[in-house]
Amino acid sequence: MMGSFLQTFFTLFIELTVLFILISFLVSWLQQKVTEDRIKRVLDRPNKWSGYLYGTGLGALTPFCSCSTIPILAGLLSSKAPFGPSMSFLIASPLLNPVIVILLWTLLGWKLTLYYVIIVGIFSVLIGVVWNAVGLNHSVKDVKVRKGKSKEDNVAVSKWKLALEDAWGFFYPLLPYLLIGVFIGAFIYDFVPQDFIVKYAGGDKPWTIPIASIIGIPMYIRAEAILPIADALVSKGMGIGSVIALLIGGAGASIPEVVLLNKLFKKKLVVAFVLSILTVAVSTGFIIQIIL
Repeated sequence: MMGSFLQTFFTLFIELTVLFILISFLVSWLQQKVTEDRIKRVLDRPNKWSGYLYGTGLGALTPFCSCSTIPILAGLLSSKAPFGPSMSFLIASPLLNPVIVILLWTLLGWKLTLYYVIIVGIFSVLIGVVWNAVGLNHSVKDVKVRKGKSKEDNVAVSKWKLALEDAWGFFYPLLPYLLIGVFIGAFIYDFVPQDFIVKYAGGDKPWTIPIASIIGIPMYIRAEAILPIADALVSKGMGIGSVIALLIGGAGASIPEVVLLNKLFKKKLVVAFVLSILTVAVSTGFIIQIIL
């Protein structure tokens, strides 16, 4: 039993480490071309609907976790980027980033990943539209950001070297969370009885989906660390909808992110943000549960 656990642990850890560093490198290199000023120009479109679509699409190409989205959002709001598309960017960025999408594909399959991307993408657009329509733009605090020296200004350092440094910079702080996630996932694989998971969190118990979405927020294990846990839970019989709800709750509205958002948003908009993420988590969980 212990031998099987160690094999599962090291296999998952090596696979996820290689994937994460490779994807981090590629996305960092891309981010050097997709600067904050370029994002603002793309979001500020004559056709407002295209702005929401671009906001969601650009969110999928930028930072890896909810907390790292906040500095870019602050810069956008400070430079008077349109509110609605900026909020679509805020929702999409931690939930549709390439690390989550590719790891989700690797662990849980392309079909589920495709549904996940489509559903979360639609919700990202709709949340930006609704928040703008109900006037939540008035709940943004006066944001002022001091501009530092950008990577584009640092011509002496190659983009490839910066991408390598960023890849390691993203991976090193994540390492403890990845180890925890892989350990829990391997433990579930080899020690938790399948009957236990099915009994308390099986696919035929819809109440597990909203509970999982609520648990995800205070849990704050990064999405990349939750995924091996999710893979193990699914293999043991946990409903896929509950797993997706847990992933979205944890990745989309972590407690550290909510604390940071309090510096940018008034209370009304912070509450709307948390409720919106919970709605996305529960709705996506139920939709995927029904489809699959």
